[in-house]
Amino acid sequence: MQHLQIVFIAIGLAADAFAVSVSSGAIIEKLRLRHALRIAFFFGAFQAIMPWIGWKAGSLACDLIRSIDHWLAFAILSLIGGKMIYESFLLKEEASVAVNPLNLCVLLTLAIATSIDALAVGVTFSFLDVSIYEPVLIIGAITFLLSLIGTYIGELFGHIFENRIEMAGGIILIGIGCKILIEHTLL
Repeated sequence: MQHLQIVFIAIGLAADAFAVSVSSGAIIEKLRLRHALRIAFFFGAFQAIMPWIGWKAGSLACDLIRSIDHWLAFAILSLIGGKMIYESFLLKEEASVAVNPLNLCVLLTLAIATSIDALAVGVTFSFLDVSIYEPVLIIGAITFLLSLIGTYIGELFGHIFENRIEMAGGIILIGIGCKILIEHTLL
């Protein structure tokens, strides 16, 4: 897998974390750098850990499904991407000020929820026989950076771009799934 593909996958996966960071930035009164760093750290760390867990799990089953791995990669990325696109059209209830995104329990829940897709992508990496170390670092770093930026965008602009970012991430993941399928079936 090429570095550019991994970067695009990382951007696609980071879209959920970015959107939640924008929402968090809009909710937090008197946003400080330490607040943005805390959110970015949690999202980046979980986005990095989950693909590794998925890769480990997928590696155990890899020999059993090698003949259809490209179809599975396509299906997983397309389902995740489709889910992200679908969710971008849903009207999301305004977050209550009572929900504090800096609260440890809330932050852990948000970090896990936004990184579930990364778990499935890690499984896909195992099917494609991709070394997981570089993708984990790239996914974690890009998610950290986008989440950090997202909190400040949220503070400035609120929820204007949130749904569009999630849709773009879904389109990217579907596109990469199609590319994998084409490479394995036509080439």
